[in-house]
Amino acid sequence: MKSDSEIERDVRDELKWDPDLDAEDIAVSVKNGVVTLAGFTRSYSDRLEAEAAAKRVAGVLAIANDLEVRLPAIDQRPDPDIARDAVAALKAELPISYDKIKLTVKDGWVTLEGAVEWQYQKTTAENAVRKVKGVKGVTNVITVKPKVEPSELKRKIQEAFKRNAEVDANRITVEANGSEVILKGTVRSWIEREEAERVAWSAPGITKVEDRIVVSP
Repeated sequence: MKSDSEIERDVRDELKWDPDLDAEDIAVSVKNGVVTLAGFTRSYSDRLEAEAAAKRVAGVLAIANDLEVRLPAIDQRPDPDIARDAVAALKAELPISYDKIKLTVKDGWVTLEGAVEWQYQKTTAENAVRKVKGVKGVTNVITVKPKVEPSELKRKIQEAFKRNAEVDANRITVEANGSEVILKGTVRSWIEREEAERVAWSAPGITKVEDRIVVSP
């Protein structure tokens, strides 16, 4: 079992190792396996990348991302310009369903609303707008409303776990109630936990995944 100081050292090293991340102004602290990231980044993508880097470190049980996005003057843009480009990004990534999504921008922060049929559409919408220049953050409150109720959800998700090389299906249990799923059990890393949740979300018609999986290295 790694100590907090060892985890902190490894997280700092992982942040420095990431070629896509400027980690100069990021502070790291760890208590009982919970990592807190503080300070600021120069883009929203850097804020997300820092969190992803910390999750890759063995021994990390949870992350509190308190990083603030401080855009350089050259990257700051008026909200109407951000909104225009965000709409264009949605059209490019979701040409069939983009009109079901409404977005608002305030002080560089984008809020996504509306209803879509699939979880991947909700995820794709967020990934599209977060790349727009000038965006400081994204709040995604899009709801998933499938046209058809999912059938045999529990069995399909369990079979998907067994096919996945990164997930130990024997350590995860699935409870299904209509289109909602609860995942329980233990996994060896944060990455495996996220992969299990991603697999569950990929099942057709899923509207909610409650991830109660515990990371226990």
